[in-house]
Amino acid sequence: MRQVLLLRGINIGPRNRISMPSLRERLTAAGFVDVRTHLQSGNIVLCSDASPEQLAGECRRLIADGYGLNIDVVARTGEELAGVVRRNPLAEVAVDPKRYQVSFCSEEPDEELVHRLSALAAPAERLVAAGRELYAWHPDGIARSRLWAELGGRRMGMTVTSRNWTTVTTLLAIAQE
Repeated sequence: MRQVLLLRGINIGPRNRISMPSLRERLTAAGFVDVRTHLQSGNIVLCSDASPEQLAGECRRLIADGYGLNIDVVARTGEELAGVVRRNPLAEVAVDPKRYQVSFCSEEPDEELVHRLSALAAPAERLVAAGRELYAWHPDGIARSRLWAELGGRRMGMTVTSRNWTTVTTLLAIAQE
């Protein structure tokens, strides 16, 4: 089964550096099949019969053992990622895929968290929670967005990692090859 692994916070600045060719080799040596990476920001597509949760845990262990880093990982099956793209609740307003983010959560955010996040959104920003994903439209960019600062931070109470819409749809295309 094709699955997508999303690593949180790697290769951004000088910390948490992982070579994608090296990581592909490590995952292949661990028995995963058809391992592909996209960009340097920790996007991996591979074949595995493990559950997404088991796969995320195994990837975390392989990274800790091989690189000495404690990296959070979120996994989705190819079918789950296709559902994320199909839902696209902000399709009518999110016209720039680089300013449209999907935050992948390890569990479904509760109402209280979604309300807290929504309160941080600037007037032009939009946030939609759908299952374990948070879709966020930042028309003015993310640099000064209070919503983005919270989505990208570590105060969510769960593992969360975000990708822009271009990366999400590219990962789906790779998963469907």
